[in-house]
Amino acid sequence: MKKIVWMLVFAFILLVGCSEKQEAENNETKDIDMQEKTDQPDVSESEEIVAPLTGVAIDEPTNNRIVGVMVNNHSKARPQTGLSKADLVFEILAEGQITRFLAMFQSEMPDVVGPVRSAREYYFNLANDYNALYVYHGAANFVNDMIMNRGIEHLNGSLYDNDGNLFKRESFRKAPHNSYLQLGAVYDVAASKGYETTADIEPLTFVKSDKEISGDPAQHAEIVYSDQPMEIVEYDYSASDEVYTRYNDREQTVELNTEESIQAANVFIVETPHEVIDDAGRRAVDMESGGNAYLLQKGKVQQLQWENREGRIVPVKDGEIVGFVPGKTWINVIPTSPGLTESVNITN
Repeated sequence: MKKIVWMLVFAFILLVGCSEKQEAENNETKDIDMQEKTDQPDVSESEEIVAPLTGVAIDEPTNNRIVGVMVNNHSKARPQTGLSKADLVFEILAEGQITRFLAMFQSEMPDVVGPVRSAREYYFNLANDYNALYVYHGAANFVNDMIMNRGIEHLNGSLYDNDGNLFKRESFRKAPHNSYLQLGAVYDVAASKGYETTADIEPLTFVKSDKEISGDPAQHAEIVYSDQPMEIVEYDYSASDEVYTRYNDREQTVELNTEESIQAANVFIVETPHEVIDDAGRRAVDMESGGNAYLLQKGKVQQLQWENREGRIVPVKDGEIVGFVPGKTWINVIPTSPGLTESVNITN
């Protein structure tokens, strides 16, 4: 009898021991699984892909090279075509008090852009700094010489004028306000000249949360390039869309064919020295030295600095780059004289 009891006790001890061992092994396996899950990056974050100039999420990576196009802003050239698709637009004075655009295309490529106008040194330098193919239509001989001598990779519309492939003259406008780039042909023509049509593009800096955005209320901004003749740019904020709608000379800036509004998530207004360099009124514009700036985003304005960091014109505060809001950006460049305080009026 005692022998049977001892056998049952021994069996019970073995059973308990095995159970505890199995439980320990199971717990160890769970710990390893949990550690592996902890060590693994968040798939949703690691796989998020954004366009480098807008920070907007896209389905798959793109490596098409940026195309920078000189777009006419004479009153006889408005409304323009293609501006709503530009990721980044620089607006700077050309001759007199009329501005001209350098429109950068990368994440969206419209069929047609224009009207296209002539080159300026500060524009082609900007395009080159962003490693963009520079597209323009004509230039003074000394400007063309600079482009060639400095190795600026470019397409000059005067060499493809109305060829029906890269450029087309439209009959509804008169020259020089009627030359339109057929953007779909750019990469093929560029490749035929031996230019690279793909590139690794370093993304701009973007905010990750609205909590990063500070500043005073900014519902409306007015930039006076000239009041005689009138050259006034305005941006009006829509809280529902969280973008600024652009106006030129009191008229809304829209696409020619669709009347789609031209809107920007970021309006970056920078002041810098301008100098008239010839009798034709051409200018030299300093896009290297930095200076005072306003940054409008999400209905707020910050007064900060701008700097040229490795060719990118960026907002800076206390030595650190301030992120753009994901979306399209317009950079308005104005002369230091009269400067931000005299040329720009921001209201709530």
